[in-house]
This record gives sequence, C-alpha cells and structure tokens, in this order.
Amino acid sequence: MTTISTMATPRKWRALAFMARFVLRLVIVIFTAWFTLAAFYQAAPGWKWPVISAGFLIGLVAVLAVRRRPLLACVLLLAAMLLCSYWWSSIRPSNDRDWAADVAHGVTATTAGDRITLYNVRSFQWRTTEDFDPVWRTEQYDLASLQSVDLLNSVWSNPAIAHTLVSFGFSDGRHIVFSAEIRKERSEAFSEIGGFFKEFELVLIAAEESDIVRLRTNIRRETVSLYPLLLPPKVARALFMSYIDKANALAAEPEFYQTITANCTTIVFRLARLIDPGIPFDWRIIVSGYLPDYLYDRGLIRTDLPLSQVKKQAEISSQAQASPAQGDDYSRVIRPVLKGG
Repeated sequence: MTTISTMATPRKWRALAFMARFVLRLVIVIFTAWFTLAAFYQAAPGWKWPVISAGFLIGLVAVLAVRRRPLLACVLLLAAMLLCSYWWSSIRPSNDRDWAADVAHGVTATTAGDRITLYNVRSFQWRTTEDFDPVWRTEQYDLASLQSVDLLNSVWSNPAIAHTLVSFGFSDGRHIVFSAEIRKERSEAFSEIGGFFKEFELVLIAAEESDIVRLRTNIRRETVSLYPLLLPPKVARALFMSYIDKANALAAEPEFYQTITANCTTIVFRLARLIDPGIPFDWRIIVSGYLPDYLYDRGLIRTDLPLSQVKKQAEISSQAQASPAQGDDYSRVIRPVLKGG
C-alpha cells in the first residue's frame, strides 16, 4: 500500500503542475489579447503598432517560458499587468474634445420648484445623416403638467440590439426625449468593441421627437417602436428628475460609455433603480431588443393584449415615413389611437 501511495503522489503533482502551466498560459494569452485591443483603441497613432508588437512579443516570451522558467513567466505577466494598470487608469474621460455636431452639447438643467429649464435641447432639422441644420435651444417645462412617459426602442440591424430612448410628454403637447449616447469626436465612428476600451465618452442628449426620433424613423429608416409606460405620476416625475440629476452629474464629471455596463439601456435601468431599488436585473436589459418583453412581464406596458400584438401596434416607423409632419405634428403622427383586444 505504501508503494502504491508513493507512486500516486508524483502523478498527482505532475497533473497539478500541468494544470497550473495551462492556467498560466491561458491568463497570459487572454491578457495579451486584451492589451492588443486596448492598445489598438488607445495608443497614440504613431505608437499603436510598435506598442502592439512589443506587447505581443512579451506575451510570446512569457508563454514559451511557462514550461521551463515559470517564475520568469509570472514576473513578466505581473510586470506587464502593473504597467498596464497604471497606463489604463491614466486614461480619463473628458467633456472637452472636438465633438461630432450631433453630440456637441450634453443637456444640463436648473430647477425652480416645478419649473425646469433645460439647456442645449437639440432641435436639428435632418435632410440626410450628413445634411442637417444644427439648432440647440433653451426650453422650460412645467413638471406639474407632465402627462406621459414613453419608451422608444430603435432597431437598425440585429433585432436583439436596440437603442433605447425615453420621451416625456406635457399637457401643452410638447415632448422631450432623453437619450444616453456615445459621444463621438468628429473623426470617430461607432464601434461596439471600442465601447469596451474607453473609446467614447457618455453623453445625455435631450431632444425634440421631431429631431431624435424622426432621425431614426425617416432618415436612418430604422425600426422604431413606441411603448407608453404605465407609471404613477409620482414615479414619472421622479424618473424625469433622475435624468436631470444624471445630466448635471455628467456635465460636472464625465464618464466613459461602456458597451455592456454604461449604455443607453443600462442608464435607464440605473435611473429606475434610484426610484425603486427593488427592480430586478434581467438579461433583457443587456440584450435591449428584448426590453419590451421585460416591461411586459413587469406590467410596465399594456398587458391586455398578447405581447406579439402589443409589439405590432407599437411600431411607428411606417406611419412616420408616410407623413411629412415635423415639430409637434410629428409627435401626433406617431401616436395613433391604440386598439384594444
């Protein structure tokens, strides 16, 4: 029995050593891949490929060293992680860059009782995505006259991914839409992968529906759906004020957009949780094309019809494209009388 036990021990140690080497190699490969993408999106143009090449070379040396010089591999990995951590933490968000025209200004606000003044309300007149009249306004709203809250989902390619906007309607017929968006610089284009690597700042845009919704229905010709939210007046007011607070916070301290954790839908969820901390998280908040399903299950949109019919009635792109309406008329066009079951 002693002989068998003695023989088993070296095998056990060899198996553990093999597993340790495998895990170490895997960590090195994953870190090298992460660094390659981070350098691609964040290294200065003249340094991008030299930095990527150096990182790849260090990673290759560390992987090859794992079998015979594991201590060297660990030292290289730890040193690279420490240097990258210092570099990564030095990349800070900013509100002062050469922004693209449509995100040149984030909304800010002041309050005096129920009187809300919004600065930099976007009111563009779009002819194409490249041809538009840039107009930014200062508008006042009476929170006591807030009548409705609508959630809009805009799908452009993959039905599982949608942009989420929230529109607040007032008794005077005006609607103001809040949208958390990437803040591109003039030379940048949107990248889902770049959104993981501090490529863009986050900006909160406030805009008229004839700007920000019509851009999606008539100009980009996306599939846009509008869902009236079933919220008590007190909650609707609190949600509006949470947007105001977030807008002023972003103006004071900028944040990065993050494809998963700080995007158009997760911002809505975070603000809603400020009102009701008990709202449960759900995978459909991340896969935002299915957000209406989540709202339906939570009873936050109408549930007197099957979900498929609710979704069908919510689509507004075709009626928007069939009408030349702009301004407040556009808001009326996209809100037909909803049919019951």
